[in-house]
This record gives sequence, C-alpha cells and structure tokens, in this order.
Amino acid sequence: MSVAMPRGGRLVRSLDRPALVALGLGLLGVGYRLALILLTVPGSNSDEATFGLAALHIAQGRELPVFLYGQHYMGTVESYLAAPLFVLFGPGWSLLRLPLLFLYAAFVYLTYRLTRHLYSPWLATFTVGLLALGSERVVRDQITAVGGRPEIKPAVVGLLLIALALGQRRIRRRWLAFGFLGVISGLCVWDDWLVLPYLITAFGVLLFGCWRELFGRAGAVLVGGFLLGVAPLIVDNLTAPPGQDSVSVLMQVSEGDAVVTSAADRVHGAVLLGVPLATGLCPPERCQPWQMWWGWLYLALLLVAVVLAVRGLLRRGQRTDAGAGRSPGTERIRYVTHLALLVAAALTLAAYGRSALAATQPLASARYLSILQISLPAVLWPLWLVARWAGRVSAKPLARTSGVLAATVLSLLVAFLLGATAQLIGEIPTIRTEERQFRELATTLRRAGLRQVYGEYWTCNRLVFNSRERVNCAVLGDNLRPGQNRYPPYPERVRAAARPAFVFAVGGPAEAAFQALLRRRAATATVTEIGTYRIYQPSTPIQPPG
Repeated sequence: MSVAMPRGGRLVRSLDRPALVALGLGLLGVGYRLALILLTVPGSNSDEATFGLAALHIAQGRELPVFLYGQHYMGTVESYLAAPLFVLFGPGWSLLRLPLLFLYAAFVYLTYRLTRHLYSPWLATFTVGLLALGSERVVRDQITAVGGRPEIKPAVVGLLLIALALGQRRIRRRWLAFGFLGVISGLCVWDDWLVLPYLITAFGVLLFGCWRELFGRAGAVLVGGFLLGVAPLIVDNLTAPPGQDSVSVLMQVSEGDAVVTSAADRVHGAVLLGVPLATGLCPPERCQPWQMWWGWLYLALLLVAVVLAVRGLLRRGQRTDAGAGRSPGTERIRYVTHLALLVAAALTLAAYGRSALAATQPLASARYLSILQISLPAVLWPLWLVARWAGRVSAKPLARTSGVLAATVLSLLVAFLLGATAQLIGEIPTIRTEERQFRELATTLRRAGLRQVYGEYWTCNRLVFNSRERVNCAVLGDNLRPGQNRYPPYPERVRAAARPAFVFAVGGPAEAAFQALLRRRAATATVTEIGTYRIYQPSTPIQPPG
C-alpha cells in the first residue's frame, strides 16, 4: 500500500483499490463511533464513571492509581489517557472516551496492515468493513472506558507486526524495537490479563524469528523494557495485603460464585453465546437460537485454519518465494504468525470456557471474549479461500458450489452485523433520554443542596462523576446493607452527614426495602421523581442498617 501525495496537481503515488475501499470503510467506522461518543452512546454506567473519577483525580494531582478503585487486577491506562484532556477542558463522558477512538482507529489500521501482509488485500479490506460495523456490545468494548479491552487490541496487533518484521529482518534499529516490544508487553500485563494468550503467542513468533538475538543484548533490552512496563503491577502486588494480590483476586473473579457447573453449560455459554455476543451478532440482552450458528462455525473455521497453517508451514517452509526474493525463514514466519493468531484465539476461548462465569453469567461475561476480534481475519481465511472459487469460470462445479456457499456465509455475517448496528442506532433516542434524565438527577441534587446521598451501585459513581464530585454517594445493596464502594472517601463523607438523602431506581428492591424501613420507623420523606429515579429526603435523620 502506498500513500496519496499531491504534487503539481497530480497524484504521484496512489492507493490501490483495496486500500482505497479500506480507507473509506475505516473512515465510516471512525465517524460512526465519533458520533456515538458525542451522543454518549452506549449509555454511561458506574464502572465507566470509576475510570472517569480516577482520571479526574490524576488530573488534579490527588491520586496516581495503579488499579481501578476497589480492584487489584484492572489497570488504569484509560484514566491516564483521559487525564490530560480533563486538565485542559474539565471532566466529561465524551472526553473520557475520546482517546479510545484513536485506539480503535489504530486497531483497524494495524489489523489491515497485518491481514494484508499475511493473507490478501481484499480480505484485509473485508475485515476493515466488519470492524467498521458495531453492535452495542462491540461498540461498548471499543469506545467506552471499560478497562483493558480498547487498548490491548491495537497493542497486540502492533506487537505481532513488529515481531514479524523483526523475524523478516525488515527493521534496522532492532534494539529499539525489542525495547518497545518489552515496554508495551509489560504495560499490557499491568492493564488487563486477558491479553496473556496473545502475548504468549506473540513472543512465540519473536522466539521463532529471532531466537539467537534473544540470548544477547536484544534479550536484555526486551526483559528490561518488560519490567519497566509492568513495574506498577509488581510494586502494588508486593505491598498488597494477603489475598488482595492480582492473582488471588483474578482467581476469585474467574470462579464467580461457588456453584458447580457442567462442561456442557460452559461450552454452551462460551461457544454458542459468548462468540456471537462478543463478535456482535447478538444484542447484549439475549442471543436467539438462529443467531448461535456463528459459534459452531467459528470453532470449525478455527480448526480448519490451524490445519491450513500447519500444512503451509510444513510444505512451504523450505521453499523460497522466487517472485519476492524471500528466504525460507521469511516465508515460514508468516505461517507461524498465522498460527499464533489461531492458537491465541483457542487459548482465550478455552480459558473463558473453563470459568464458571461462562455457564452462570454468559450474557454479562461475554465481554471477556471481545479480544477475539484480533484473530478475526485468521479465522475467516479458510472461508475466504473457498469463496474465491465462486467467481472462477475454470473451477469445477463442486468447487464453484462450495464457493457460492462460502460467499453466502460471508454475506450473512455482514447482514447480521448490519442488523445489529442498525439496532443500536435505533436505540439512540432511548439512550439519550436516559442520559438526560440522569444528568437532571445530578443537577436537582446539587440545586437542592443535597451533597451526601445513599444509592445503588449503578447509580452512585455515575452520579458522583456527573456532579463532578459535588455530590458524594455511598453504595447500598438490595437489603440496604453497605454495597461495593470503590472509593472509600465517598461513603465516609455520607456516613458522617447529619441528614443524608437516598436515591433509588423506581420499583427496585432497594427502594422497596427503604420504604419498609420508613414504615418500621414511622418516618415520612419528601419524594422527588426524575425519570426512573426517586430522591427521598426523610423528615428525620435516617442511617441505613449496618
């Protein structure tokens, strides 16, 4: 691919047709997401608000958090990226998400480069087209501050491109490349451990192509860079209380509740629900039986692609590409990189399938498979090869029929993703209304002078961020006992208040429990209803039990 450069009114260098189409599709994808960011779509929530509050504290110089408040395994890279914008313009949802748009654009561009190098220009273009579309689940993982997933995907593809270029001897200042690989790998490990399968296979590519260098200065630079990138995690874990280190916490999260789940339930949750949800074929709240076909087909394509990669590695590994003048090692490392993408996807799917969450909470936890987008072109490659037979006049009838079927499957994939994208666009008015009501809730509390309130988890930090910390909120569970308070100063201030207010979702279990508490204490309260929320101001001071 070359870049268009005007000189004397003429284009002396131009993009080829696949690159031009890919550029157009990529710009559409970026524009679509920019519009969503400006509209705060998908809607905000308290998890994302916690990243925003961390960014606000970083911008103010109050905190330098290593992990997301209340956790010991999710890095705060997204908060550090947003902090400079908060310094310049103040906190806001769009500014929190804006750096992630650039990460998405980098991911699409790097994926195009890698796919074109490993497979074909038009498959690279087709992949860009798929990545330009986006259901609610896919877009949320790309442009909202959900932790880890928006940034590790471009990082991994970039690492694979550098490892491939190093193995093919296309980089001159090699020690700089090794150092960069180390630093980015370390940052990824600190940021989100979901990246581990892809990091392992990326280092496998590096080891295959550069194993001699790794025993010298390059290896030392690589290790030094890695330790530099992962230093925040190491320091925090060395000082963490027993059971609060990253490994212990991640094991607890992975196991979920102490329930026994069958292998069949985990496979169903991981393959039939997880894969379609993570790739955007299903809406986030459900996955219909006729949408689950992609899960089984994904597994089948994964296995076929592995066979093709191994076959190519064995058959062509000792040949020289006469047309390009490539050495046998150069050709072999391309197949190794292809295999790395597939093995990483298989490891990611297997790790998720072993977790109890795959069986107990498949709809909510399918986000852990969003990293599979990295391997999308590798999985589609067998289907793409067969689909090309459909247009070949010289192909035998059976081959042409297979090609038509493969092309139909690819078309169905596009149709499903278009439908999911259209569904999200259709939900924009509803999401905007809910966001407007929540901003009104924060404004009402501030104007009423209600600075200290109790609320539910999905209300509290979102309320604090919307009010720019002018309102403090302490989390209550459904039984009004203390809930998951991520930042301790907020509940401490609320508990110290003489007469705190209460904010609950209308008709929720917490509101029902609070109304029962008022009846038991023979108390009354002034009630203000805003959208789907109610503000309670008790006539007498009330503190929840516990």
